[in-house]
Amino acid sequence: MDAKEFQNIILSRYATKKFDGRTIPSEDIEKLFEMIRLAPSSYNLHPFKIQVITDKTMKEQLKPATYNQEQITTCSHLLVFCASTDVDWIIGKTTNAMKNAGATEDAIKGYDAMVRGFLTSKTREELIAWAKLQAYLALENALLGAKTLGFDSCPMEGFNPAEYSKILNLSESLVPAVLCTIGYASDKPRPKVRVAKEEMFF
Repeated sequence: MDAKEFQNIILSRYATKKFDGRTIPSEDIEKLFEMIRLAPSSYNLHPFKIQVITDKTMKEQLKPATYNQEQITTCSHLLVFCASTDVDWIIGKTTNAMKNAGATEDAIKGYDAMVRGFLTSKTREELIAWAKLQAYLALENALLGAKTLGFDSCPMEGFNPAEYSKILNLSESLVPAVLCTIGYASDKPRPKVRVAKEEMFF
């Protein structure tokens, strides 16, 4: 993919408000998941989990907690990005990956001590806020990745996290941060409205 193709993906992607209900092929979903997995993250920790929802009944239950937005029940897949506060899990999965990649024991111990000090210095609220920022980096990969693979998406902050936690029976260590619905659009994009470059860069 060259720069022009990538720019076209950015320009053509939009927040889809209604999908046509078709299911995305599993092979394309797996490609998207890999794109999301490879997103950057502070300290390479990826302190979040993503619950994938395809069940129609569950989507219907979640719709009122999403202010009855149609994306929830018309999408193929609903991705619920959840910030994690489980420090042992956050560190453990990364140090295991380091071990599998051939890192030395000393390197792993040093990394563990460094990031553990960073994470345990935070309050629960600070840890959630930080983890949410990392989830948003992965969300961008989801949005652009979906368009690259030929389907559409919508990032969604308009939902009740507490209700989502209750309906999905999430553990206390997982906090819903942001949603991403994906599928095939049945609406049309509106012209992009963005601020001028002069308003953003200085």
